[in-house]
Amino acid sequence: MNIAVDSPLVQDRVARKIRTYLDEIIAFRRDLHQNPELAFQEKRTSNLVVSHLASYGYQIEHGIAGTGIVATLKKGEGSRIIGLRADMDALPIAEATGLDYASRNKSIMHACGHDGHTAILLAAARYLAEFSEFDGTVRLIFQPAEEIGAGAKKLLAEGLFERFPVDAVFGLHNWPDVPAGSFGFVPGPAMASVDQAYIKVVGKGGHGAEPHRGVDPVLASASLITALQSIVSRNVDPREMAVITVGSIHGGSASNVIPESVELKLTVRTFNEAVRQQLSERIPALARAQAESFGAKAEVEYRFGFPSVLNHADETAFARKVALQTFGDEKVIADFKPRTASEDFAFLLQARPGSYLFVGNGDGAPLHSASYDFNDEIILPAAHYWVRLVESYLSSPVSTTTL
Repeated sequence: MNIAVDSPLVQDRVARKIRTYLDEIIAFRRDLHQNPELAFQEKRTSNLVVSHLASYGYQIEHGIAGTGIVATLKKGEGSRIIGLRADMDALPIAEATGLDYASRNKSIMHACGHDGHTAILLAAARYLAEFSEFDGTVRLIFQPAEEIGAGAKKLLAEGLFERFPVDAVFGLHNWPDVPAGSFGFVPGPAMASVDQAYIKVVGKGGHGAEPHRGVDPVLASASLITALQSIVSRNVDPREMAVITVGSIHGGSASNVIPESVELKLTVRTFNEAVRQQLSERIPALARAQAESFGAKAEVEYRFGFPSVLNHADETAFARKVALQTFGDEKVIADFKPRTASEDFAFLLQARPGSYLFVGNGDGAPLHSASYDFNDEIILPAAHYWVRLVESYLSSPVSTTTL
């Protein structure tokens, strides 16, 4: 008997089957959490993922971009290919959750839920191999080094989509303070670009009791920090988003000494590429002008990170439709807003059509917090969603009406 992939019978079948091995997936996720690995060091994580995928029957390419994995599964004669991506790396953060399965690796923590993303995709991978019926190919991409914005670029540089073509690629991220197991979709800009600026304000050191004999870089830097916000409020179109944050300032070591220099570190974010370029020009120009107004000088190093995550309209509409069919209106957030955090999935979306979506993690500490805790309860709905997306994509005719 043929049953439509969006029927309640199919949806119940997916959740029921995943539940039979869910405890194993949760144990796997917690093992990853106890043994986190930093960017490009995910050797243990990668080997464990490969071991599971091999047992499911996937064709595996291991070691792309160092520790990355591309796993391929083909069923039927269909020519369509869908890609799903999960990130694997952890952060240099000392965990403060007190969990039984807290990190054993000093000052390294899965504080962004990449252990959860990996577990979700692995749960879906098993179902797709053992129980799914579809007509085409699914490629699972387990990516290293998302946290430093280098993993996706390295995958692409090593010929990811030339060696492993896909028609569309999708990724997801858990999000705290969004109802657990609910889904958010954003067409167009979904996450911000991220760049960094390093500014060294150089003055003339001296005695704190005789400021007139020196050039105070602390005062110049203080003025610069305030002035930088004028770029957002007076140079950027008020209908656009921009964030300039001075996250670090360091200068001097004594209260009675004017230091020779002060160093500032900035993070810069926006959704719009034209605004991004505007900020890259205005920040150095303003820094130099402000420093000169105090008789100091500013040395500026501006580093471009990665662009805004720009979701493709058709793929995002399709992904949202699958969620609605699978979970109903109550689990799909109608007006989910873009996030000003950043993601190197942006590079994959520059190379192929696709969409990056969000799944609620429930109440709790924010991402990149030492107290963050991934919610294991969202593994089932998120894995269920990946299965449904693949089955829907690889059972639909190629047309603009289905995308």
